[in-house]
Amino acid sequence: MRITKLFSGILIFLYTVLLLFGRMPVAYAAQNQETSSNETRVFDDAGLFTADQKKEFETTIQSMKKEMNMDVVIATADDAGGRTAKEYAENFYIERKFGVGSDYRGVLFLIDMDNREMYILPVGKMNRFLTDKRWNSILDDAYKQISQGDYAACARTYLDGVMKYYREGIPGGQYNYDADTGKISVYRSIQWYEAALAVLIAAASGAAVCGGVMSRYSMGKERGRARNSLMAYRADCEFHYSSRNDNLVNTSVTHVIIPRNTGGNRPSGGMSSSGRSTTHTNSGRTMGGGGRRF
Repeated sequence: MRITKLFSGILIFLYTVLLLFGRMPVAYAAQNQETSSNETRVFDDAGLFTADQKKEFETTIQSMKKEMNMDVVIATADDAGGRTAKEYAENFYIERKFGVGSDYRGVLFLIDMDNREMYILPVGKMNRFLTDKRWNSILDDAYKQISQGDYAACARTYLDGVMKYYREGIPGGQYNYDADTGKISVYRSIQWYEAALAVLIAAASGAAVCGGVMSRYSMGKERGRARNSLMAYRADCEFHYSSRNDNLVNTSVTHVIIPRNTGGNRPSGGMSSSGRSTTHTNSGRTMGGGGRRF
């Protein structure tokens, strides 16, 4: 009887422990999700947006982050503190610890009222999507709106442009060009048909090798030679040698002047400037982009 009561007590204790610890991960996940959803990504220090507009941008950015798995930020500045728009944007991104993953991937859009410049800052893998041509295109679309003082429409153009180019994917022939070192990093991706072709070629090569090994181990040639060795040599077998002389008739020398490459570190090998992303490294982050004065 005592054993039965002891066993029942142990079961009740274990059940209580499971209930307590079983709820903790759920509560922790819910807390993390709430914290993630409440992250601020619109910093209107210059007071260019209304409260409703900031709420709209925050909602759009949270949706973009879920789809892209990258950070998206909007910032405005009334006083850049003597820094350029580029320096302000990069320091703002680094100091606030924006970015996703080990490459801190994401993008920041700055409206700098002090320097009268708007700036797009792609970071990490976002540079693969927002090439020089693409972020310039976004600034072209936003220039008319910002020159008319419609800052909210300008921010919407930025968000729409980032989402558009992300969904279009990384363009063919994309490469990062490090302006500091001249190093080129080409983006390489394998399509399904390329993978299938590689598998077929590997299978054919393996089959050919296996067939050759099996043929050698079957010793078909050796058996044929053994049969021939039992046959008598042909009679009247002779070798006849003939002499031949090769005479040098003429020689010619051609001189070709190879022009010196004065293009610096420009990429070669068929790389197109439309797929280029000019980058540099700052605090371990690969940063690109550029600005447009208004």
